[in-house]
Amino acid sequence: MRHDINPRLLRAFVAVAEELHFTRAAARLFVAQQALSRDIRNLEQLWGRTLFDRDTRRVALTFEGNRLLPVARHVLFAHAQLSEELEQSQASGSDRPLVVDVVARNGSTGPPVLEAARAAAPGLEFVPRFHGGLARAASEMAGGRLDVSFGRVAGLPPAVREGLEHRLIRYDQLAVHLPPGHPLTALPRVPLAALAGETVYAAAGNEDTTEWTDYARTLFAGRGVKLAPPFPKIEGKVEFRRVMHKHGWSVLANIDFTDVPEMALRPLTDPVPLAPVSMVWRRGLRHPGLRALADAARTLGATEGWLERPPDSWLPDADIAITADRNDHL
Repeated sequence: MRHDINPRLLRAFVAVAEELHFTRAAARLFVAQQALSRDIRNLEQLWGRTLFDRDTRRVALTFEGNRLLPVARHVLFAHAQLSEELEQSQASGSDRPLVVDVVARNGSTGPPVLEAARAAAPGLEFVPRFHGGLARAASEMAGGRLDVSFGRVAGLPPAVREGLEHRLIRYDQLAVHLPPGHPLTALPRVPLAALAGETVYAAAGNEDTTEWTDYARTLFAGRGVKLAPPFPKIEGKVEFRRVMHKHGWSVLANIDFTDVPEMALRPLTDPVPLAPVSMVWRRGLRHPGLRALADAARTLGATEGWLERPPDSWLPDADIAITADRNDHL
């Protein structure tokens, strides 16, 4: 039986074999120890053999591990040579414009990152697109029509994520837009428990933003909050306001999203829900604009506290796992 092995698993194997210590190997690879252990288990399962003898005091290579270690090193060396060759062959196209998906609305992450990257690297050309959803952007990236986007990676199907690389750059704190006259508008902050029985819109039915609807469904589960039923994608502020008012729906949004006139924006609390935002790009893409965008996001994040998490914050388990096993190589 042929096995196609992800090079990440081989790097995990070689690091543990050389360190003979999972904590040191995880630090060397800049991954969480839990993610490293999972990779070793996956590799052992794929190969059908135990690679390490391990207990609470020691880690040692098995006979099979010793036998396969030089083979794994050879494969990684060949993989590195291939990557270098591909980078060199792509260098001639590195001066082309980088196509970046951003959402032109208050509170979005993409616009300030793009603006900062342009200021820091005026010699590079960035061309913005305005798809407004990572699900659609991922499809555009797979088709080669888009290079970079921003959004919640954990909400994408695993098969789609395989074609992408990503770096966590921000946690969005969430809020709820309440209809005019809603009793909860009297509160400066709305506890999640207070939304029990409410119907909240989170773009169900919009195929461009399925990752956002997935987040809301996870957040509302077990809390008695109803997700508004599927509705076709709504275009424009006027139409959005009309639909929300007609149905009496509240709206899940981030705390900086102020584009819904006549609705009251209230931060959510107890716990504080956070929505991770990652910079996402097509796997294998090499372009100096990627580094410019990543550096801009890092600088903005440090200044604005984008990666700070309140002590009573909440994240879906899927997002925690993606963060622990992040894929952010540039």
